[in-house]
Amino acid sequence: MQIVKNILAIIGLVCISGFFIFSMQKAPSNETIEKETPTVNTYNVYALEMPKGLNFAGEAVPLEDPDVYERMDRELLVNTYWQSNGLLLFKRAQKYFPILEPLLEKYDLPDDFKFLALAESGFIDETSSAGAAGMWHFMRDTGKEYGLEINKNVDERYHIEKSTRVAAEYLKKARERFGNWTLAAASYNAGIYGVAKRLKAQQVDSYYDALLPDETERYVFRILALKEILNNPSKYGFNFNKSDLYNHIPTYTVDVDTAVTDLSQFAKQFGINYKILKIHNPWLREGHLNNKSRKLYQIEIPKEGYYK
Repeated sequence: MQIVKNILAIIGLVCISGFFIFSMQKAPSNETIEKETPTVNTYNVYALEMPKGLNFAGEAVPLEDPDVYERMDRELLVNTYWQSNGLLLFKRAQKYFPILEPLLEKYDLPDDFKFLALAESGFIDETSSAGAAGMWHFMRDTGKEYGLEINKNVDERYHIEKSTRVAAEYLKKARERFGNWTLAAASYNAGIYGVAKRLKAQQVDSYYDALLPDETERYVFRILALKEILNNPSKYGFNFNKSDLYNHIPTYTVDVDTAVTDLSQFAKQFGINYKILKIHNPWLREGHLNNKSRKLYQIEIPKEGYYK
């Protein structure tokens, strides 16, 4: 017991001594701090020069209007200096633009609309808070109105070709209504009726002259900013090698006009697994395909050699 008491006494003495030593230490003076080498921040943020000749689908952007200039400047700055997101968009664009570009040509849409799809979804398989889904971010009712099959088993909003066809139908209808692609693009965000109502009330006929909801006010400018930045990566400080980007994996189609009870087993027939089958066919929403109506579906299968 005495030994224990002695040990405790020694520990207590050490603690008390440490306390007094610590309390006697002085905080560094201002003079000492000033003598230390200052930290140099090598990261710089620069204002951006407004590019000349900006256009959407061949329609000029009136940058001489100070309001238009400021709105364009805002989106260029936001999308240039959100570097992590920007670099991911470059990577995904390399993967999906080769699929999307021939579809836009097939359905008679200007090539610039690939940037609208990119602005809408970022080319990721996520559903928005409002319920919009797929590359073109269709709402369920809009998709069904234009003939897409949408249920818990199959959701063709995630089918790239079919959803692109529907987007083209919608946008060409909007262009017929408004007379230009810029307002057609704006109506993709606010609806044809919503844009038409505001144009009529404000007695204007241009996107750049109309006062629209904030999201729609920024919408076309964000598309323009993405177009400018992705077409000129080094100008905006994005540095990468082609090998850093994601690649488009070529596929072939398999026709299916019956039910498939187990898509995992179906995938194995082609030397892939269920995960890879879903990556290339995100419109298949469950682990089986009901197909009670014996509809003809085309399932994309990646060519050999791209997955181990």
